Amino acid sequence: MSIFRKLFKQTFIYGLATVLPRALGIVLVPLYVSVLGKEQYGVYATLMAFLILGNVLLSYGMETAFFRYINKHEGEKALVQSTALTSVAISTAVFLGITLFFNDSLADFLDFRSEFITYGLIILALDALAVLPFAWFRANEKPMRYAVIKIFNVAINLGLNLFFFLVLPGLAESNPGSFWESILLTDTRVAYVFIANLIASAITLLIVSPLYVRIGFKFSPELWKGMIRYAMPVLIAGIAFSINEAFDKILLKYLLPEDIAEAEVGVYAACYKLGVFMTLFATAFRLGIEPFFFNHASNENAKQTYATITKYFTIFGSAILLFVIVYIDIFKRILIPDPKFWDALVIVPIILLANLCLGIYHNLSVWYKVTDRTHYGAIISVVGAMVTLILNLVLIPLISYKGSAIATLAAYGSMMVISYILGQRNYAVPYKLKAIGGYLMLSVGFSALSFYVFDGNLIIGSALLLVFLSWIFISEKKQLKRILKR
Repeated sequence: MSIFRKLFKQTFIYGLATVLPRALGIVLVPLYVSVLGKEQYGVYATLMAFLILGNVLLSYGMETAFFRYINKHEGEKALVQSTALTSVAISTAVFLGITLFFNDSLADFLDFRSEFITYGLIILALDALAVLPFAWFRANEKPMRYAVIKIFNVAINLGLNLFFFLVLPGLAESNPGSFWESILLTDTRVAYVFIANLIASAITLLIVSPLYVRIGFKFSPELWKGMIRYAMPVLIAGIAFSINEAFDKILLKYLLPEDIAEAEVGVYAACYKLGVFMTLFATAFRLGIEPFFFNHASNENAKQTYATITKYFTIFGSAILLFVIVYIDIFKRILIPDPKFWDALVIVPIILLANLCLGIYHNLSVWYKVTDRTHYGAIISVVGAMVTLILNLVLIPLISYKGSAIATLAAYGSMMVISYILGQRNYAVPYKLKAIGGYLMLSVGFSALSFYVFDGNLIIGSALLLVFLSWIFISEKKQLKRILKR
């Protein structure tokens, strides 16, 4: 099997495992929108934004260091694995103990109910303890095990959400004074979202826990110091990424007037979900590509391979961008059935393009990962975070969530450009800029025509999509045939 076909196979499997958990968020949007309303949905979105930042802090770049060091120290793979696992396990236990002790203070400071903070802290700890076992599956090329467990997590989470929101009210009503009635929540139904997540995370950790025995808890201070040095820039980059990805919801909550803040966050977060189609594709691709980058860094034609991969990522991403924009009126009725949320649809094209830029950036980031210059990644991410924070602080008071969307695009776009410029100076890859830029500009142009000029007309939009796909087929037919025959 050629390296491209192997990459696409693993990307598909990892993608399935990644798409389904994130697709769960999309599938449940209609339920949340109908049951929770704008304000409680805003509470959910804001707390989940904090959890994104927490996930980065608790893994502190150790997952990426894990991949690098098991390839760099092939004779000490077992010790690398156990050192990483021990480090994350101890730090997570310390974090959970300290934060639970100060739980009420955190709740007052962040303006959340204390039980919500408790749920969030436990979810963070459970997920952190599963990070290295899942990394082990990826490093040992066991994508099916990875996927099955991730999909099982989705099934549990989905089942619990459906039970809490659809089945439990009926059971409580038909059995007054019963156990079902005692656990029925009315004014804080958003708590069910966190409870379902917590239970699913606990069961997932239980499933992967045998790897703790298999990997063991041996610890090498020397290896750990090297891994931490490698991981720290990744951590800084991760914090910056979490700011880019999630801090808009947090800033909307605290910068907008208190009487409208949670509702504004709710409509923004719901419509933001329509941009997740691009995120699903980009994340799945990244999961498959990261081990691939390291494993093939020493190949003679590595740079040409990286250039080809980036080109086709852009092609597929551009097609997804145009497809979602053309059929956005259909998606909004399926995923966001409450018209009260549709005011924020204007952000969807901006968020889709922003996430495409982020995906391209991940492909371009190969240069600093394979050359052990991860500090560049941290610098680029910090620049992006600064753009995010500054533009959000300036624009939110003026144009609310529209400013957040613009800030996201500006941040990811600047990161993409900076990474390309620095990469060409330090690890020149022969990217096909003319082709990449052409497909991207054509997709953006057609999307703008469909959304802004023709107001989502399905006939015209479908015609534009057909023209775009036909151009791809005509331009890339010979190259695709060569790749698939290798």
